[in-house]
Amino acid sequence: MDNKQKNNRIVCMNACVVVIAMLLTVLVGCQNSNSAADPNAIVRSTRIELPNQDSNIIKTSWPSIGCWFWFQEEFEGEGYKRFIDLHEKYSPFELLSTSLRYPGDLTDPKVHDQIKAASLYARSKGIGLVMDLDIRLARDSFKEKYPDELQQIILLREFPLNKANTAALGVKAQGFDDHYTYGRNPYEPVATKVLRVYSYSKEGGLIHSGTVKDITAAATSNATKDSVHITVDFDEADRGKTACALVAVTLYTPDVFAPHILSYQREILQQYADASLAGACKDEWGFPGRFTPKTNDLWYSSFMAKAYEQQRNGRDLLRDMLLMTYGETGAKADRIAAVNHYMEMYWKRNGEIETDYYHAIKEIFGNNAMSGTHPTWFPFPDNREIFKNGLSWWVSKRDVAQTDEATPFSIRTSLAKKMWSPLWFNMYYDKDVNVYHKDIWRAALAGGRLNYHPLWPHPIDKLTTSLLEDSLMIAESRVKLLNYISAASPDCPVAVVFGHPAALNWNDGASFADVGLPIANGLWKEGYYTDLIPSSEIVNGSLRINADGKIQYGQQQYEAVIYYHPEYDQETVAAFFNKAAVAGKTSVYRVGEWTVNYNGQPFDGIAAMGNAVKKVDTLSAVTSAIAALQAKNILPQTKGDVHTVAGFPSSVMPKASGQLRLIDGTLIVISGEHNLMGDSINQSFQANGHAVYFDAVGVAAVRLDKKGEVEALAGGGLKSFKTRHLSFELPNRTDLVLFKENGSWRGIVQGFNGPLPEALTNITKNWVRLKWPEQYKPQ
Repeated sequence: MDNKQKNNRIVCMNACVVVIAMLLTVLVGCQNSNSAADPNAIVRSTRIELPNQDSNIIKTSWPSIGCWFWFQEEFEGEGYKRFIDLHEKYSPFELLSTSLRYPGDLTDPKVHDQIKAASLYARSKGIGLVMDLDIRLARDSFKEKYPDELQQIILLREFPLNKANTAALGVKAQGFDDHYTYGRNPYEPVATKVLRVYSYSKEGGLIHSGTVKDITAAATSNATKDSVHITVDFDEADRGKTACALVAVTLYTPDVFAPHILSYQREILQQYADASLAGACKDEWGFPGRFTPKTNDLWYSSFMAKAYEQQRNGRDLLRDMLLMTYGETGAKADRIAAVNHYMEMYWKRNGEIETDYYHAIKEIFGNNAMSGTHPTWFPFPDNREIFKNGLSWWVSKRDVAQTDEATPFSIRTSLAKKMWSPLWFNMYYDKDVNVYHKDIWRAALAGGRLNYHPLWPHPIDKLTTSLLEDSLMIAESRVKLLNYISAASPDCPVAVVFGHPAALNWNDGASFADVGLPIANGLWKEGYYTDLIPSSEIVNGSLRINADGKIQYGQQQYEAVIYYHPEYDQETVAAFFNKAAVAGKTSVYRVGEWTVNYNGQPFDGIAAMGNAVKKVDTLSAVTSAIAALQAKNILPQTKGDVHTVAGFPSSVMPKASGQLRLIDGTLIVISGEHNLMGDSINQSFQANGHAVYFDAVGVAAVRLDKKGEVEALAGGGLKSFKTRHLSFELPNRTDLVLFKENGSWRGIVQGFNGPLPEALTNITKNWVRLKWPEQYKPQ
């Protein structure tokens, strides 16, 4: 048998395995659906088709999601079974976002086989693994195959040319690490090299234009993998000038601009096509994270330089790095343009890698496979995140919006609009389980759910059970009732659109790393939910003006939009806001002046936008937007307060009790201020102008059609429900969901034993029974 025949046979065998796995998945799904035929059958989980999901590939309700991190135990024999067995019994998790925290390259057959075994075992327990198959967990094999495609960083180091015709400089490189280096090599230096040395005079802290000279030929260097010593023999004409060495440090991680990064991450996914995975993860992607980034340490590679040259009509990236870092007299416009283009390359390339990964998951594992976890690293739009990925969050494709830790809620909800997702998930951790008790309800009041990360910091040997030792998982099961009724994102009638170039331009002290959060926070504090969106979403067409003249993002139509820090933006953005303001359907405001365009040239952006765009400052932007909403009789939702998690920067988040309005009119009432399992809800509410009464615990939700008839409802500990068209009272409090499917009622009850009461069977005989997770008790 020749190689071609062998390869064809392997492909056919892999295809058969994938088909069998998909059939097993279908059979499991059918078992859940058919359980309604037996009124006494109890299942661990179920999915239902959600209405109005035409823009989504995954059209079913979302399950509860937990995190699983593999340490030594999971690699020892069948050590993976313990976590799966415990969470099958004591949690409602149907998906586990799973990642390695132990040495091992993803391309190693032993690693593959262990992951496959765990996935098949989890499937047998009704749990799917969404496995982290990111290229950073295959750095050994990538380096071996593509040794010239590793990430570099340029260290720009100035030194004086004062002594007699010779100057010297020593440069020491550092490594970087994150959770992808846990238990394995960090992103350490593997080589250093002097790429360029310049000399110049300085004037007023800037390079004096016209004095820059390339003196690389006069420099000699002695390099190790993490340091270099440079000696420059200069002539008398350079005495008293300043020199700058551009030292390239090659790191042990793939280059973001590597030519083979897209194909190689697909190769890794393809190797796991037979593993029966429920999807794959890419977590916190970008350049290696830096908690104290310096503007004289800039990410680089020869491939990035080539892309920059093509984008900028032949400009040299290394020369422009000197300009970007130190500035030159008479070259202010060039410096602005250089930083803008450089940072745009940041976020576009990172978004391209993330989005290609998403499409590869669908192609290899199937349309219903999940693209898991979050593009956010440091969960706040500040300098740390900017130098990580350029705030690429909005162009990093996912099935459902995903963030982590203390990401501001205005970003969580805006990502839900961009992804057209009915929910958002926030990977969440703290060191104390009691903190989760209230934040589970906070998230629900903004249309979100937790992707449960074990307690951290916490002893490694206790991570597996750290969230199982109280009633948190039972409370999650109650909140999960809302997943069956939530078919749209939260209604956020206001958007703050921040100038993406201004926020990324690190030479502008007035606007850098300022995305308008004080305005978004001010509106959330008063209960006016607000989305935070970069202006680049206008440029790429995602934020648009609809046929009625309103500004729209995904399903969300905005009553008020505040354009924040327009300086340096694309001129097409001015035309967008001019058109929207003239239409008059969305009230448009601006904060900040606009005198220079994206390429640093003079531009009267204020005149281009027109007088209909009203000038405000940070404080009056909040009051102006609220006044515009009140004039249209738009009521606030749940008020917020300043909150954070795990020591990250704080922002305004909803309180743990209140009301939420979804875009499709669904009313959700949450009461979780005092008790983990929820507080009493016993009152009437208005849903789309119709009276609705609930006697429930923790959660109550209803969606009505235009006539006021019930399309769906959900209640935790529901005792009674009443509208003009439907009412019932139950003998005992019951967790339940009712919804119409093809015009007929279907129902779900949770934790209910014995015959269903007539009040429910009179509505429908088609019921699914879900079981509560059991309460874990340590041995």
